[in-house]
Amino acid sequence: MPRNNRPHRRAGDGDEEADLSRLLAGWRRTETRRGREWNVQPVSAASAVKEYACPGCSVPIAPGTAHLVTWRADGVMGDSSDLAARRHWHTHCWTIGAPG
Repeated sequence: MPRNNRPHRRAGDGDEEADLSRLLAGWRRTETRRGREWNVQPVSAASAVKEYACPGCSVPIAPGTAHLVTWRADGVMGDSSDLAARRHWHTHCWTIGAPG
């Protein structure tokens, strides 16, 4: 088998641009809620490896639970700032009570 000479990235090496590209590369949609644009990206159960607190209900989203990641699409501080402020929501909580 041929050797792969490309450099390998390690998780957590602090490259925010790579994090942004990885997050934006997945299946993502834009929604308008109360006059603001939001990026909404589903996270599959297989990809959900950490626990997050849902801002809609304050109940933890357990690892292995499919959910949504959301961040502002129309923020004035730029994509990196909006991405840093992203939140993980239960799908149901986002549907019934997304922020404005």
